Amino acid sequence: MHDTELILTLTFGLTVALAFGYVTHRIGLSPIVGYLLAGIVVGPHTPGFVADKHLAEQMAEIGVILLMFGVGLHFHFDELLAVRRIALPGAIVQSLVATLLGAVVALSLGWGASAGVVFGLALSVASTVVLTRVLSDANELHTPTGHIAIGWLVVEDIFTVLVLVLLPPVFGNSEGGLAFAVGLAVIKIGLLMAVAMPVGGRVIPWLLNRVADTGSRELFTLTVLVVALGIAVGSSMLFGVSMALGAFLAGMIVGRSDFSLRAASDALPMRDAFAVLFFVSVGMLFDPHYLIDAPLVVLATLAVVMIGKPLAAIGIVLLLGYPVRIAIAVAVALGQIGEFSFILAALGTKLKVLPDEATSALVAAAIVSISVNPLLYRAVGPIEAWAAARPRLWHLLNSRRRGPGGTNPVLPEEADPRYRAVVIGYGPVGRTLARLLKENGIVPTIIEMNLETVRRLRSEGIAAVYGDAARQDTLKEAGLNGAGSLILSASGLKGAEEVVRLARELNPEIRVLARSAYLRERAELRKAGADEVFAGEGEVALAMTESVLRELGAVPEQIDRERERVRADLFGDTAPEEKKG
Repeated sequence: MHDTELILTLTFGLTVALAFGYVTHRIGLSPIVGYLLAGIVVGPHTPGFVADKHLAEQMAEIGVILLMFGVGLHFHFDELLAVRRIALPGAIVQSLVATLLGAVVALSLGWGASAGVVFGLALSVASTVVLTRVLSDANELHTPTGHIAIGWLVVEDIFTVLVLVLLPPVFGNSEGGLAFAVGLAVIKIGLLMAVAMPVGGRVIPWLLNRVADTGSRELFTLTVLVVALGIAVGSSMLFGVSMALGAFLAGMIVGRSDFSLRAASDALPMRDAFAVLFFVSVGMLFDPHYLIDAPLVVLATLAVVMIGKPLAAIGIVLLLGYPVRIAIAVAVALGQIGEFSFILAALGTKLKVLPDEATSALVAAAIVSISVNPLLYRAVGPIEAWAAARPRLWHLLNSRRRGPGGTNPVLPEEADPRYRAVVIGYGPVGRTLARLLKENGIVPTIIEMNLETVRRLRSEGIAAVYGDAARQDTLKEAGLNGAGSLILSASGLKGAEEVVRLARELNPEIRVLARSAYLRERAELRKAGADEVFAGEGEVALAMTESVLRELGAVPEQIDRERERVRADLFGDTAPEEKKG
């Protein structure tokens, strides 16, 4: 019976999540909204099939571990240091403001001070998934606005991880008092990091290197999952800290190795599946009648998320001397809540600090804020224009425009796409093309699956990415969004058509040059979006034809004429496809 309930919960939960996630994605919303709605549909508060809440929560635990592993995997100190002057104070002050406002709402409802703190903390953190999606859709992920927003969110994530670690000793029934409990937790965390970082930093890359040498993608994926789950569980059993912190540390260790990108592209799709179950399990806690019974609570929660947090962010960014548009854009992008909010709420409920109605308020606020956020972000330009049309308001907003030292903040500018290219493969063809690009002032970034080649290129000062080019994350890491050309220099590249399609989705303006082994492959590559396709069979035929004609004493005009005739014979069947390109 238990097995049947597990299968039914998995099947119906994921099926409904797929349906709602697809619909919300098609109408331009985050799929997270669909997953939360799916949880409501299969939950106990709506008619029809009711999923097993206990089983859903157990699977959601794995989702939390893998989510935290992903956060650690993408955590980079250098990204944070680049915008530390604004991200650190901004995230800290905004989190404090949101926590205070959330606590005021909770206290006015009679939930108590402890519930108020946890509720406020849950409202203070924005969704990484939603933020990245909104910035990416607006083509601002790699702009000053995107850099600041991502750095801001990194600080929030670190702060939330610390909160997750400290909540159990603070609100749990610990002996020896609060100070003793917190001190003991800090000692345990210190011991965990003292062991995990140096030992794991040596053992895990060594293990991943050995598994990668086998060439088996399945074994590599399994190894990454074992590392994530193993360190998470070991942290809890051996050091008595949360599995979330262990998973975060595991992600950091893998992220500092040469395998970070491959781990993200190969192993973390399973994270997404379990993360869906996590959102479904959160949605199951929501009672739709709560909107009728307590509309003011939902409105107050929304006010904190969509008014209080953005206003605090705008004030901070302007006070630090940044332009008005960046202030408005960052504030709007952070005006939502997501995955970490629910992780905090779930822990607060487990500790019997947070009442069930608080989770319902969070779910309602998340659905509304996540749904509206992309629409609000599109209004950033009009809002700036409206403010600029009012001289007094515009002067007030720009009164602190100049940063410390009397100079405007210096933000990194994007390189001209015409002088950037991404080259897939570093065989003889890739090496030759990379050399020609560099000699002509174009900066190449190499994508390679040979780890030793990647390490050698980096030591020579050449940008190189280790990963599968058929994965979107790999192409993004290589900077395809801001490149002018993509060159598939490897013949017989597995999934070449998918690489071209992904490239077109990420950067519709990019010029794609592809290499194929056989003439029959040209049509599919052209159909996928390649601008030029060079088939090995055809080029060999042309080269041999020219050699034979020279040997026979043909004049250059005859050679050119015959070359064109051979080209028409070989490539004539794909000419219509080329005209479409």
